[in-house]
Amino acid sequence: MIELYESQRAMRHMRKAAMQRGVVAVLDVGTSKIACLVLRFDGTERLNESEGIGAMAGQAGFRVIGAATTRSRGVRFGEIDAMQETERAIRTAVQAAQKMANIRVDHVIACFSGASPRSYGLAGQVELEGHTVSEQDISRVLSACDVPDYGEGREVLHAQPVNFALDHRSGLIDPRGQMGQVLSADLHMLTVDAAAIQNLAYCVKRCDLELAGVASSAYVSGVASLVEDEQELGAACIDLGGGSSGVSIFIKKHMIYADSVRMGGDHVTSDISMGLSVPAATAERIKTFYGGVVATGMDDREMIEIGGDTGDWDHDRRTVSRAELIGIMRPRVEEILEEVRARLDAAGFDHLPSQQIVLTGGGSQIPGLDGLASKILGQQVRLGRPLRVHGLPQAATGAGFASAVGMCLFAANPQDEWWDFEIPVDRYPARSLKRAVKWFKDNW
Repeated sequence: MIELYESQRAMRHMRKAAMQRGVVAVLDVGTSKIACLVLRFDGTERLNESEGIGAMAGQAGFRVIGAATTRSRGVRFGEIDAMQETERAIRTAVQAAQKMANIRVDHVIACFSGASPRSYGLAGQVELEGHTVSEQDISRVLSACDVPDYGEGREVLHAQPVNFALDHRSGLIDPRGQMGQVLSADLHMLTVDAAAIQNLAYCVKRCDLELAGVASSAYVSGVASLVEDEQELGAACIDLGGGSSGVSIFIKKHMIYADSVRMGGDHVTSDISMGLSVPAATAERIKTFYGGVVATGMDDREMIEIGGDTGDWDHDRRTVSRAELIGIMRPRVEEILEEVRARLDAAGFDHLPSQQIVLTGGGSQIPGLDGLASKILGQQVRLGRPLRVHGLPQAATGAGFASAVGMCLFAANPQDEWWDFEIPVDRYPARSLKRAVKWFKDNW
């Protein structure tokens, strides 16, 4: 816990240094593509040190000056599977983006999906020493949150205060400078497999780059795709990627739950590949041009030429009706949506005041998906694409770039996290003390 707390603090300082130098790259390491955007910061610190709690994390204006994308290699289910392959793909994307921006990049902020995320809601409470809430009091109340035993081999990826309460007044965003006796806080903590973060950090290091931050792609795609009202009133963002589908729930502009389903668009492609006995590349092309999930009367008569280059003339001249293709795709898409529904039910999504669901990510572009999703997930479903970032090249404005664009917003306007506050040494979580005692016993 402490090691990650310190390394997250170090990454935050590195990000600030990179922003002062003016350039940072964001990297979306996905199963089907690796996207890299280069941002130039104009150094406008919108918030002074004395204002708002946002100043803890630092805010800045930026514009996108370089963008590149390449086919992902060596990544399965959103996690790195073959280190050298992924390293080559990351180098390719970063070099192309640097060439477009005409500038060299040293620092990257990366996001990844998968790694079986788990959400925890924590609460802490402290008596105030003075009568006014100070910076130190916020640090104390965050360190008073009772951290659950989340198991070996897991790391905390996000730990965000989502609500502060002072005496009986709840729903405060920034209690600093207010008067009261008892301060309490609610914290949302997201843990992931430690190996996934370590592999990503190691891979970025092998590319001669400095890692200046990591984020969950379910979180950043929600930040990019949900409009302000949805983030405020409550909404779920479903990021349908290639190897996994991220689920995140927001309310009051904070993420309160995240999870992922280990299925995505690549699974639909492999179903087509097996069902029609064609290579994966051909299956991907057929899915992109002719795919769908709702069959109409016309689809029986619309024939698709499969094509191929096996050398067997009859085999390469096969045709299949679009209705058959939809018959292969629909069951897998339904299965993914059923899994997402189970995750939302487990999170208690139906208790939120608003139950808007936004589909984004490359997999959301299948025609008719929103209609099918509204049958399985609930009535209010819309397709989302990334918002709020100007100057993006046309190729990077689609739903497939939701997490890459969300990373830009995450880099420029990060939400406060546990490690933005100086946690008093005497209040470090007790588990790390137990671990130190155990280490001492084992080694002496």
